[in-house]
Amino acid sequence: MEIEIDKYSGFCFGVVYAIQMAEEELKESNFLLCLGDIVHNNKEVERLSNLGLKVIDHDDLKNYHDCKVLIRAHGEPPSTYKIAMENNIQLLDASCPVVLKLQHQIKEGYKSVSDIDGQIVVYGKKGHAEVIGLLGQIEGDAVVVSSIEDLDQLDFNRPIYMYSQTTKSPKNYSDIKREIEKRRTNIGINKPLQFVVNDTLCRQVSGREPQLKQFSAKHDVIIFVSGKKSSNGRMLYESCKNENSNSYFVSDVNEIHSDWFSLANSVGVCGATSTPLWMMERVSEFISKILVGTFVTLKVIFIIHPILSFTSQLYVPLADGVIVDKVSAGPVFHK
Repeated sequence: MEIEIDKYSGFCFGVVYAIQMAEEELKESNFLLCLGDIVHNNKEVERLSNLGLKVIDHDDLKNYHDCKVLIRAHGEPPSTYKIAMENNIQLLDASCPVVLKLQHQIKEGYKSVSDIDGQIVVYGKKGHAEVIGLLGQIEGDAVVVSSIEDLDQLDFNRPIYMYSQTTKSPKNYSDIKREIEKRRTNIGINKPLQFVVNDTLCRQVSGREPQLKQFSAKHDVIIFVSGKKSSNGRMLYESCKNENSNSYFVSDVNEIHSDWFSLANSVGVCGATSTPLWMMERVSEFISKILVGTFVTLKVIFIIHPILSFTSQLYVPLADGVIVDKVSAGPVFHK
């Protein structure tokens, strides 16, 4: 049995930078405030919390004074910096450079589109930290779309400047663009300057989608490791699932089922830009123990009476390639 961890999966450079900044500060002070989850992965948040990182929200921020607060890679709206200045808060700003560039682009685009009575469209997840930061640059004057169905909110008789959250799917962004063009053509509008599509996707993130498709195709089973809050994780997992139907989304080892591997000769372990390498290694080691365990605990139920029963713990050495499928009235094995 081969188990491979995708070498391209794991934290993007923006997340790496934010975590490194947090760890360096925690080494000195053992305490640091972070505005929102530093990464959309509860296990990594828990690890950093044990080192002294405390997560606060925007309402909490208003009540803090004379302290340090970490700004995560997702970026923040101008209002956050205003509160920090008023409350004498030192910001450790780990905003991703790609996100900062997008914030500047949307701010400049808003000036241009306002002059021609146009509208800003942001393709992204409503309520996502990055999207909130983008909307803050233009006082919330934009339409956020997450799917083609959301396009009904647009006025196709007005100019459109479109931007995307940096971590969204290139294919889905392209589908949104084509649908807007189609609807504009149907009502007789085809002036190119009235529909501007800005390329604002992060290349490090968008490049992972085609790579993951290749990775998924070469393994019998794919275990995709990600936090449930990660929109990037969901997007990349769908790419794996579309390529390999035996793909499974897990946030921790306790969600893994042994019967997933009953007919597999190879397993691929991969993850999102918010997935730490140590989590993928942990998953890989867990699968190895399932597949090639030296000793496992089996619960065998002995029926004494229709109402009464007891459970015995049996420690059974397993040969290579033998795994326990499930707990039942007797152990079930697959080779």
